[in-house]
Parts: sequence; C-alpha cells; structure tokens
Amino acid sequence: MTSFSFHPGPRLLSGPGSAAALAEQLPPVPILLVTDRDMVRMGLVDDSRVALEAGGRAVTLFDTVEADPSRATLMAAVAAGRAAGVGQVVGFGGGSPMDVAKLAAYLIGSGDELDSIWGVGLARGRRLPLALVPTTAGTGSEATPVAIITCEGDEKRGVNSPALIADWAALDAGLTFGKPRALTAATGIDAMVHAVEAYTSARLKNPMSDLYAREALRLLSANLVRACEAPDDLDARSAMLLGSHLAGLAFANAPVGGVHALAYPLGGIHHLPHGLTNALMLRHVLQHNAGAAREHYAELAEILAPDCAGQGSQARCARLIERLGELARESGLALRLRDHGVPADDIPRLAREAMKQQRLLVNNPAPIDEADARRLYEAAW
Repeated sequence: MTSFSFHPGPRLLSGPGSAAALAEQLPPVPILLVTDRDMVRMGLVDDSRVALEAGGRAVTLFDTVEADPSRATLMAAVAAGRAAGVGQVVGFGGGSPMDVAKLAAYLIGSGDELDSIWGVGLARGRRLPLALVPTTAGTGSEATPVAIITCEGDEKRGVNSPALIADWAALDAGLTFGKPRALTAATGIDAMVHAVEAYTSARLKNPMSDLYAREALRLLSANLVRACEAPDDLDARSAMLLGSHLAGLAFANAPVGGVHALAYPLGGIHHLPHGLTNALMLRHVLQHNAGAAREHYAELAEILAPDCAGQGSQARCARLIERLGELARESGLALRLRDHGVPADDIPRLAREAMKQQRLLVNNPAPIDEADARRLYEAAW
C-alpha cells in the first residue's frame, strides 16, 4: 500500500445560511472579523456579524484588506486584534481576507515574528481559533495551510504550515451571487488549476489528493460557464464553491507548481487578479509539462472531454490542454498578456521573479529554469 499522509481540512458547514450558522460553533470570546470594504458595502457580512454579536461576543471589524494584501495590512490587522484582546479570528471574503485572517490568527496566538515563518513548515506555534467564510469560488483558501502576502519589491511570499488550517469553514453559495462575470471566471479557473496541479504534483501526490482533485475538476468544469452566464443559479454556484473547496483540500496536501510560480510575478508586478494570472499561464506551462505528466493529464482529460476516451495518452493529454483553454475563453477571459497591459519588455524581469518561487517550482512535474520561464512568458504574450 502507498505510504502517505493527508490532512482533511477544517470542519465544514455547507448550505444556505451556513455563514451565519457558523456563529453557533465558535467559542464565546471576542472576535477579530477580517474582511474588505466591498464585503461591507454589499452587506454580505451583515448576517454573520449580527449572529456573532448575538452570542454576546465583541466583534472588532477589520475591513481594509486589499487585493494582494501587503505586509503592512497584515500587521495592521494583527495590531487591531491585539489592541482589542481578541480570542479568535473570522476571515470573510475572497482569498485576500482569508489569508490575512489566517496569518493574523497565527501571529496573535503564537507571538512569532512574521519573518521567522516564511516558507514551508516553519510556523509551529499555537494560533487563535480560526473560522473562514469564502465569498468566491476559487482560491480554496478556507481549506489550505497557505497564506500569501505581497512584500517589498512586489514579491509575493508565502507561509505554508498545518498551523494555518482553519478550525471551521462555511460554504454559503448565496454569498457568491452578484459578483462580476470576470471574477467568477478567473476564480473558477484558479480552482481548476489547483485541481490539475495537485493531481500532477511532483511532491506528496497521493490517492486521497487525487480523489479530491478529480471530483473538484468534474464539478468545476461542468459548472464554470453556467455560473458565468447564469450568475444567480444556486446549483451552479454551489457546485463551484464545493469544487473550489475540494481543489483546496487537494493542493493543501499535494502542492501546486509551475503555473502558480509563473502567475505570482504577474500579480505582484502588474497587480492582475490571481485567478486571471493562472489562466494566462495555464496552457503554456501544461504544454511544457506534457512530456513528464502525459499520463496524468490523459487521465484528467476524460473528465473534461469524455469524447476523448479510448484515444492514446498523447491525444488525451493534448485534449486536456485544449479543453482548459476553451473553458477559459468561454468564460469570457482574454488570454494574452498583452491584453492586460503587460509589456513584452517586462518578460526578463518576470522570469527572474518567477525563479524566487522555488517552493512551488520544486512541485512541478518538469523542471522550469529562468530560460524556460522567459520562453513561457513569451508564448503567453
């Protein structure tokens, strides 16, 4: 039998109203509620905040998290939590608020310094109790031990440790209504990348991560375009949110690789949404990997394109890459770097920055050096 370990993630609540019902699971101590101003402006956080306060808990609202949150934003959240004497943290929103919430809960609870925990497995202290509520179907951050922060020089740095895995998560698909089509598309492709990269991870891939990755890809591929075209379709939105969570569980245990490594510089330097940057690099990195990951790609192809069953592995591998590109286009995304204001002159810098993502590149099924990265950015331009 294959030897492996697998962490099942947070305790999960799912269904309409589950975000507010989460309050019943939390201890009766003061809370730091981490979100962003859009969540507050749209009223999405209201029911959860009322439910939390109804239990007699003091709630400190920190709502200034931006896209690609900075170190300064994280430390401001930590300071707000410490000043209020909070005993638990709730993250509410997309990947950015959830990542800030995860690290704030850890830094407040452990007393560790941020610079001592960058990387894999270095956060070993005790964090505060943590609950997460995603409002987009994409990052899967509510399921993972990873948090990403934008640091000096636009470098994205990550903390990856079991200590960041939340105690509770709520999947309430109603909270994903009303989002722009471009956001639904980009976050949906992001989740699909998580599933594909987990399934082909050169490190820690295992039968359980494979199980979650395949089911995630089935749910996401069947519902992405529907969720974009019928944004109030509860069934499609629910399937996307569950698919995102399952993909998060998959890559929490079998980490992502080259697509993410090359996507991060595009987000850090050009401030493009993370899901979009994954979509921009997806086909090109998969084509680079095709020789090393052909059999795995061929296995996944039948989920997205059942008509390719019975074909040889090379044909099925090519069909997977083709179908992923089709889904991204059908969702409405423009898939060239030039479409998003990235100048060709930036490619050497992007390639250099991608080489700083060794914690991700080591998971890729085929090596990617700086020359490879430059070639892949050129192909995407």
